[in-house]
This record gives sequence, structure tokens and C-alpha cells, in this order.
Amino acid sequence: MNPGEVRPAVTQQAEAVGTRLAPRILAIVIGAAVVALAAQVSVRLPLTVVPWTLQPLAVLIVGGLLGAGGGASALVLYLAAGASGLPVFAGGSGGALHLIGPTGGYLLAYPLAAAVTGWLCGRAGGQAGWRTVLGSLLACVVGMLIIHIGGVSQLAILGGDPAAAFRIGFLPFFANDLVKVGLAALVILALRPRLRAIR
Repeated sequence: MNPGEVRPAVTQQAEAVGTRLAPRILAIVIGAAVVALAAQVSVRLPLTVVPWTLQPLAVLIVGGLLGAGGGASALVLYLAAGASGLPVFAGGSGGALHLIGPTGGYLLAYPLAAAVTGWLCGRAGGQAGWRTVLGSLLACVVGMLIIHIGGVSQLAILGGDPAAAFRIGFLPFFANDLVKVGLAALVILALRPRLRAIR
């Protein structure tokens, strides 16, 4: 192969990589934006410093649809945007202090929750029928547990009382989060087969 033939081959390979990467990068940016929008649906609850938001639902969906790597990347991008001061956290807030505050444990758990949800959904997707449904539900349950473990752990560290942390950081959200798990699994089951190209 002469030098004149090598250059077009290299150019074609670079274009192929760019063609594959562009949709994936766009999906990651959109995933971060979806979580940011979900954070704006925020309700202050009595007896807890943690607001009720749609963020956990969005985290599970983004992870389940984008896969482990894409989901984690989207949530790292989201946290970086919020830490830099952009108003993407709950109620239009931003700033790095949120990551070390009462809700910081939930936020910091998001990339891992998205990655694990995406990985488990990928394994469930290779199965048939009801096993895929159960696998997707299990993936979302595990992802939600990771979010709460992160959140309650940081509350316990800050307050010095694990029992109180569990009481204010998990119990008020249990019933609603069961609904979020079911909704996330339904969305993932409906959309994931159409998004194979970006995982």
C-alpha cells in the first residue's frame, strides 16, 4: 500500500469513529439535561431536610437507556455542571457545597446508580419475556438502593446518628420510590431496544 492509499484509509477510520461517537456524546449530554430538568420538580417535605424530586427516576432511566458507561458519564457531567455553579440541582440551585451537604450523598451516588442500573439492564436484555421485565425491575431496585445508601450514609456522617439518618433520609421516600422504580422499568423496557446504537 502506497502513502496515497494510506491517507484515505486513515481518514475513513477517523470518520467512522466520529460517526459512532457523535450520537453517544449527544445522548450523554441529553441524559445530563434530563436529570437537571427532573431536579426542578422539587417538593419540600415536613420533618426532613431532603426534598422530594424526580431526580432518582431520571437517574434510573438514563442509566438503563444509555448503559453503564453512558449512564455514569451523563451523571458525572451533571454533577460537574452543578458543582460549577449551574442551577441544575434541586429547585434551581447549584454549587460544590451541595456535594458535601445533606443531599450530597444522594448526588454523589448517582453515577454509580446509573452505571449499575445500565449494566444490569444490559444483562437482562439478553433474556426472553418475563425475565427481561424482572431483570429491568431488579436493576432499578438496585439502582434506587444505591442512591439511598449514599444519601443516608452522608446524612449519618453529618448528623452522627444513623437511625435518624434512616428515618429522615429513607422512610419518607419509600412508597414514592417504589412507584419511581416501576415507572423507570417501564420506560427502559419501552425505549432501550431502540437505542442500541448509542450504548
